Amino acid sequence: MGFPPRLHTKRTRIRLAGEADAPALLHYRMENRAHLAPWEPLRDEAYCTLEHCVQAIAEGGEHARLDRGYPLLVFDRDEREILATFTLANVVRGAFQACHLGYGVAARAQGQGIMHEALQAGLAWAFGELDLNRVMANHLPCNERSARLLARLGFEREGYAKRYLQIAGVWEDHVLTALVRP
Repeated sequence: MGFPPRLHTKRTRIRLAGEADAPALLHYRMENRAHLAPWEPLRDEAYCTLEHCVQAIAEGGEHARLDRGYPLLVFDRDEREILATFTLANVVRGAFQACHLGYGVAARAQGQGIMHEALQAGLAWAFGELDLNRVMANHLPCNERSARLLARLGFEREGYAKRYLQIAGVWEDHVLTALVRP
C-alpha cells in the first residue's frame, strides 16, 4: 500500500503533513478562515493555534497508519506554501472498500484548476494503491463550484440528504455524489 503517499502533479506536491508542517498549516488556516467558513463546521478559537495544528497532524498520521483516513496537504512545487487540502476520510474496508472525500482550496488559489489537478492525482491513488472501489463526496446545493468540480472529475449524483451536516452552525442539506472505480 502506498504509505505514506507522496503525489506529484505539474504544479503541486501532495503528502501527509509532518510535525514540521504545523506552521504552514496554521498559516493556511488563518489566511483562509473567512474564505472556508461558509463551507465548514464552526471552528473554535483553538483551531487557529499551533498546538491544534500539531495535534491535528499527529491524529492525521495515526488515521493514515490505521488505514482509516488520509488528510493530505497540497503544496506548491517547492513545498513552501499549502494551496489546498483534501482528506480521504472514513475509509471502510471489507465488502465496501470506500471513503468520503472532503476538500478545500486557498482563496488565492481558487479558480486556477489546482483542486482539480490535485484531486485527479489523489483519486488515482485512492483507486490504485489504496484499492478503493468508491469515493463519496457531498456538497451544499448552493455550492456550484464544488458541483462543477465533482462533475468534471466524474462524480455522479446519487441522492439528496436533508439536514446532513452541520455547516457554519446550521444543519444543511447536501447533494450526495460518488465516483466508482473506473
